[in-house]
Amino acid sequence: MNSLEGLMIVGLTGQTGAGKSTVSKIFADNGFMVIDADHIARKVVERGTPCLGEISDYFGLSVLNPDGTLNRKALAAIVFNDKTKLETLDTIIYPYITGEILRLIRKYSASGEKLMLLDAPTLFESRADDFCDIIISVIADENIRMNRIIERDSISEEQARQRMNSQLSEEFFVSHSDYIIKNNGLIESVSEVSKEVSDKIKDYYHNTVT
Repeated sequence: MNSLEGLMIVGLTGQTGAGKSTVSKIFADNGFMVIDADHIARKVVERGTPCLGEISDYFGLSVLNPDGTLNRKALAAIVFNDKTKLETLDTIIYPYITGEILRLIRKYSASGEKLMLLDAPTLFESRADDFCDIIISVIADENIRMNRIIERDSISEEQARQRMNSQLSEEFFVSHSDYIIKNNGLIESVSEVSKEVSDKIKDYYHNTVT
């Protein structure tokens, strides 16, 4: 539960390849300010940032491109093959991400935004769920997620499976969420359910917070 009075912060997370972007767009269209944790994660590891410095100190200069930017493929090849190293990367990067999330929450609140959607693939792992009043998880069948990841990231089936296996289980998402949205490909159905859920949350906010 967040400690910022008068806000409703909804956490959106789920399995990789489940298609959170469709749900996020519906919430944005329905009046929620979206905080994109993926965008933040890219921002905190830009060239010259303290976070990237910590990453290169630990993993070595092989994770940097010649121009000093992060070599994402090189880093992914290391961490998705070694759970301990993935956990170390998380320990380095999450404090920077959560700090920026809190900064944006306060910034948007000060400008009058009170309904916010925190779109965060690693919501639970980074403990950003602590900021949230309500949590939504998007899930999908394994074969569908596999195909989406391969197409989206241009990687092999083995690499896609490594990324899927590095995540929390479907059972975890189901048991730790207030709403579950299943996205197996029918965009009209997902959009309808997402609109219904966002309407319910808005009604709850106006009936209890304001």
